[in-house]
Amino acid sequence: MPTIDLQDLHDPAHASFLRDYTSLRDVQLRTRREPAEGLFLAESAEVIRRALEAGYVPRSFLLSPHRHAELADVLPADVPVFVAPPAAVEELTGVDLHRGALGSFVRPAPRTVEDLLAALPPGPARLVVLEDVADATNVGAVVRSVAAFGVDGVVVSPRCADPLYRRAVRVSMGTVLHLPWARARSWPGDLDLLRGAGFTVAALALSDDSVALGEFEVPERLAFLLGTEGDGLSRRALAAADVVVRIPMDPRVDSLNVAAAGAVALWETRRA
Repeated sequence: MPTIDLQDLHDPAHASFLRDYTSLRDVQLRTRREPAEGLFLAESAEVIRRALEAGYVPRSFLLSPHRHAELADVLPADVPVFVAPPAAVEELTGVDLHRGALGSFVRPAPRTVEDLLAALPPGPARLVVLEDVADATNVGAVVRSVAAFGVDGVVVSPRCADPLYRRAVRVSMGTVLHLPWARARSWPGDLDLLRGAGFTVAALALSDDSVALGEFEVPERLAFLLGTEGDGLSRRALAAADVVVRIPMDPRVDSLNVAAAGAVALWETRRA
């Protein structure tokens, strides 16, 4: 399909494509719609490039004239490309997308924890497990650290924010598109699957019986368990962990942001 200079946002000929980009401000609606409709959005030229490089199938693109020129070398010839000025894009989406580039892609089939474990090679491995991290920005930031420090994959609890939500993908700089991740179906029961695959589940938390991160003897297969932004890990998750590990810090500060804590823990255990 040729490039379409979008003059009429309400042209019924384009409605089925443009619907992918509506109501972006309504997070609850989008997080229900996108999995149900089998799509996810990539925001920014860099993330769109990474999605295409990773082999994701595009449905359409919505670009400013500048971003259209920037992405011309990678845009598939058979996929609709809508080019519109920023004001029209904001009217359609409901948000000010100053990056000027959105791509709608076919969402991959969900991966289970069993699928993720089966794809791991034998031998040393590290995973990060997120329990109920509701902020998509924090999920994206954790995933970016996971990719930076060579972690093998991510497991998210049933109530955790969607790693393929637009903001999470953007904050991860598109690294989530190359990283194996799975959503647990039983929580915290699926932690037993990790143990069955030889992983030690280490909860990152403050407790009287915790081990300081610098004194923690890193096992060959390690799964770091991280909790919510406010309350931390649930009692059930802590009880299901094999060990509790803490990051020593100034006593006047009671905790770190989950993404910062994850980055510290992954850096400290990278050599092992």
